[in-house]
Amino acid sequence: MGTVLPGSGGGKLVVLEVGCGAGNTVFPLLTTYHDIFVHACDFSPRAIDLIKGHQDFTADKINAFVCDLTVNKLSEIIQPSSVDIVTMVFVLSAVAPEKMPLFLQNIRKVIKPNGRVLFRDYAVGDLAQERLTCKEQQISENFYVRGDGTRAYYFSEEFLTNMFAQNGFDVEEVGICNKKVENRSLELVMNRRWIQAVFPLTPLSSQRSARRLDLVDHEGNRHTGNYLKDQDDIEIDLSESITTMFGVSPSIDEEIKIKANGYDFRIKALAKEYQHTCKSTGLMLWESARLMCNILAENPSIVSGKRVLELGCGSAGICSMIAIQFAKLMVSTDGDIETLNLLRQNIISNVKPDLMNKMIVKKLTWGNKEDVKAIKDLCSHEGGFEVIIGTDVTYNHDAILPLFETARELISDIESGDSKPALILCHIQRRVDEGSIISIASRFGFRLMDKWANGMHPGNGMISSWFGEDIKYGTTFQNAPLAILYFII
Repeated sequence: MGTVLPGSGGGKLVVLEVGCGAGNTVFPLLTTYHDIFVHACDFSPRAIDLIKGHQDFTADKINAFVCDLTVNKLSEIIQPSSVDIVTMVFVLSAVAPEKMPLFLQNIRKVIKPNGRVLFRDYAVGDLAQERLTCKEQQISENFYVRGDGTRAYYFSEEFLTNMFAQNGFDVEEVGICNKKVENRSLELVMNRRWIQAVFPLTPLSSQRSARRLDLVDHEGNRHTGNYLKDQDDIEIDLSESITTMFGVSPSIDEEIKIKANGYDFRIKALAKEYQHTCKSTGLMLWESARLMCNILAENPSIVSGKRVLELGCGSAGICSMIAIQFAKLMVSTDGDIETLNLLRQNIISNVKPDLMNKMIVKKLTWGNKEDVKAIKDLCSHEGGFEVIIGTDVTYNHDAILPLFETARELISDIESGDSKPALILCHIQRRVDEGSIISIASRFGFRLMDKWANGMHPGNGMISSWFGEDIKYGTTFQNAPLAILYFII
């Protein structure tokens, strides 16, 4: 894969940062410790490009390279038995459990006999795991798929230590940290649990330390916690704990840039890593919405001149903001009031004033008769909505029946030429299987006309026409676990 670099130059301490990202750990390390050499690897080519483009990057101190540790051999890039310290911070959890031993064996080949792995990752019982379980996003025991298609494993102390031991490592320190973090302004409450450990390559003759770990925050302050016991600490300022854990602070004021076929949006939304720890599910910008936004931008005929309703649009509302460019009427709905308030801000910031009179934002809780009537009255004289869109609204099995019940109440029964009223659902594939969705849909008169999944289309139906060879977004979402279901009455 490349030239094998020496592990140490001039007696320098050699560090391997696995899953280095954009360098949030690499560059502070080099600033604090001048006499070290850092190997920085990541699965993402974009991350490595960011490191190499950083103003403090120098090839004599940093070896940055793309690497999938479940496939590529580290020993072909780094000299065997040359690394003093390996850092693994929220990295191993993204690897499928059956591939974790391959990951550790790869690292074992380049670490020195007295080297250590410094480990931090998600622990069993973390609030994010609880929310993923509620959303039926579990793949296997303690292993889940997030809304953006990435994976997350939640470690127990027993599983982690046994796995490292089976792959040639001893346990020097290990512990689970419990911390309650709260930000009242964002309505975020996090009962966070993460596991921290030090794994030397060879057994230590000295007595292992007590199961306590000292945490050092981003300001250099040391906090000693009583691990394996619950703590009731309240941190009103969310940034400290989150910066320590993720390298960034959660801010809805940070803009996310969205580009789709010449349309540019700047959206205020919550960052991906907090999607499962927020009280409201509507503050996230989901991958399914990104895909559907691109589809509508490239295929305006889907909504052109039609009355369009979006169910569970969330605070981003990018599908609605694309659709309003072509639709006769656009009604954006969600069941959460705070989500709708942020949605209105995003609409005002991104939609041209002359289109505002065609766009309506309304609260809609599926199955709520008053909410449904209020939406129905908006176009009852015209016979209902000709297109209904929903992105990632099928993750909860209990919500699917009221979803289709509501959609049936609001969709038009009137055909316009060859165009039939349609319900288009786009979602990450989860434990709610397609068969259940289709079965419930049929109970309310919906028939599946076409479908698309994982970049594959069974024929030359409606959806295949949305993915022409010249469509740029086709390859972007090709490998994502996304599905589109196209229903008619």
